[in-house]
Amino acid sequence: MMLSIIIPCYNEEGAIPLLYKHVIDVLKEIGMSYELIFVNDGSKDNTLLQLKLLAKKDNHVKYISFSRNFGKESSMLAGLSYASGQAVIIMDADLQHPPLLIKEMINAFHAGYDQVIAKRTRTGDSVSKTFFAKMYYKIVNHLTDVEMVDGVGDFRLLSRKAVDALLSLKESNRFSKGLFSWIGFKQKIIEYENQERQVGETKWSLKKLFNYGVQGILSFNDKPLRITFQLGLVCVLMSFLYILWTFITILKEGVTVGGYFTTISAILVIGGVQLISIGVLGEYIGKIYYEVKKRPPYLIDDTNINVKESEHDIV
Repeated sequence: MMLSIIIPCYNEEGAIPLLYKHVIDVLKEIGMSYELIFVNDGSKDNTLLQLKLLAKKDNHVKYISFSRNFGKESSMLAGLSYASGQAVIIMDADLQHPPLLIKEMINAFHAGYDQVIAKRTRTGDSVSKTFFAKMYYKIVNHLTDVEMVDGVGDFRLLSRKAVDALLSLKESNRFSKGLFSWIGFKQKIIEYENQERQVGETKWSLKKLFNYGVQGILSFNDKPLRITFQLGLVCVLMSFLYILWTFITILKEGVTVGGYFTTISAILVIGGVQLISIGVLGEYIGKIYYEVKKRPPYLIDDTNINVKESEHDIV
């Protein structure tokens, strides 16, 4: 049986040799055939050079190098497209995903699981980070049609059946955390302690995290559209009730109702709802815009994988 390990890389020249050593040590213990597929996502450092050096000394090392930075979603998709293993593991290059879990994942795979999911505990996280993460997942799971678990990311083992199911989904705007949940199949969760990044710095800025969070909410449902419609109805109802109250007050007291504060407040509330609604519509329209252009999710500049391009028509 062949095991494929997909490792997306962006400016990870310092982490790659260390990760390679840890992963190889584990794979030697397991004693099964394998391939390591590193996906260089347009790194600006010497990541590609490190990958080529590894590939020279170990023919199990494969690399795919993009023409520019396309993002982690595209990196994972490329790795899945070119993986030939019956079992496929996705993990990060920064050693925050402990290679020692590979053995436990393989054991679960042999026990018949199609997805063996690594779940990170929040031990060591700040109270605020834990609180906002839990709130986000509550909101997401309330709004979306799939269940997403707090602490579960991309680190997982997928069977060939699960990989083929993911590759059959042709959308350009991919949110893999949701897609993994959407395809289903028999799943097992393995917990692990939070790991510190050993080399380099995180690539996730606050802006990227926010955009990723919004994508997660919008990718698997149309509930935000329904909510904006409901907000519109509420505003119309409130406006009608206010007008009715004004007329009743005039009829009873014979005086006009003072109005700048209430008028301005009503305008601000309705205007705010309209802007939010337009923003939600814009997000959905933007996704449609990117889908209909049918641009490839990535472009490969260099690779040492000898596969006919016709077999990977996604690029």
